[in-house]
Amino acid sequence: MSEKPAEETTKDRLRLILGEEGLRRLDEATVMIIGLGGVGSNCAEALARGGIGHFVLLDRDVVAPSNVNRQAIAFTSTVGKVKADVMAAMIQDINPEAEVCAVHAFLEKDRIAEQLSALPRPDYVVDAIDTVAQKLRLAEWCQAEGLREISAMGGGNKLDPCRLRFSTIEDTVNCPLARIMRKECRRRGIHGLQVLYSDEQPVKMEAITDEQWMESGSLLGTMSYFPPIMGQMIASRVIRDLLGWGA
Repeated sequence: MSEKPAEETTKDRLRLILGEEGLRRLDEATVMIIGLGGVGSNCAEALARGGIGHFVLLDRDVVAPSNVNRQAIAFTSTVGKVKADVMAAMIQDINPEAEVCAVHAFLEKDRIAEQLSALPRPDYVVDAIDTVAQKLRLAEWCQAEGLREISAMGGGNKLDPCRLRFSTIEDTVNCPLARIMRKECRRRGIHGLQVLYSDEQPVKMEAITDEQWMESGSLLGTMSYFPPIMGQMIASRVIRDLLGWGA
């Protein structure tokens, strides 16, 4: 009599690549994701499907109708719901054993260290927020704490995902957000910040001042596929780094 086939599990395809040790390392890892928009929500989903076992999520917003074109958590059924709560439910629907700390709060630029130090300490930090002031303070905190971080640069008004690149902030080009970040990182002594950016020239629109970026981010056009691809790429980098697979 032939043996009964082994029961299929949600991690079978991961196990073929990662092995039991790789699965264990990812299951024990904690990833903090700040910002659950188009980049952050798709990154969190990919990390959950990829075997990460512990999450710290922070976002200040609720799902809006304009989010539906690009955000993993945005459906007509979730409009008006707290993004952090919707993301936490999605992660636990993917992996019921995942531990998720979901925070519905604004990341205050003058209290970032206090706010984040009160949360579970991560092995990796994903910056998927829009405003420069918060991005800079987050990078300062990660540098001071010795935490690995990757920061998403601008995906708005970009069309070609083949132009996305991993680099340090010092080596970025053709990205308005990265241009301001480069200048401010130099001024603040932030070195070697790992980023994902696009070297494509953005589609022209009304000029946005550096002050507008610093204070409130910007309202830009976004293609349905571009932020999700950024989120997936960042998830791939986080997983490979946590496994020690390098670039």
